[in-house]
Amino acid sequence: MAVLIVDDSKAMRSLLRHILKGAGFEVFEACDGQEALDYLQRTHEINLVLVDWDMPGMDGYAFLQAVRAIPVYHQLRLMMVTAESEIEQISRALAAGADEYVMKPFTRDAVLEKLNLLGILPD
Repeated sequence: MAVLIVDDSKAMRSLLRHILKGAGFEVFEACDGQEALDYLQRTHEINLVLVDWDMPGMDGYAFLQAVRAIPVYHQLRLMMVTAESEIEQISRALAAGADEYVMKPFTRDAVLEKLNLLGILPD
């Protein structure tokens, strides 16, 4: 199962990559929403995208809206992994098409629990 991590922080991408590879995922990375959208349009191997909210260029919210506007990606699982903790922001992300939401700082177990809730942990 392939996952795309979208975050402008190299350290955060590294942490998530370590968690996801340890869980059996094939991991790819992008540093902003536009790079992630370009990557998705080049390949159809991604099953899940973990996306930060606050990034330069195309932020995570704009990325969610762009992905959900493309019919071929309607089944793609999207999970926000962000420091945005206001209930209004969480509601906006879920309304825009996020399947789950994890707040930073997070633990390995919190990320894996959300993936389990989505039914997408690799065997």
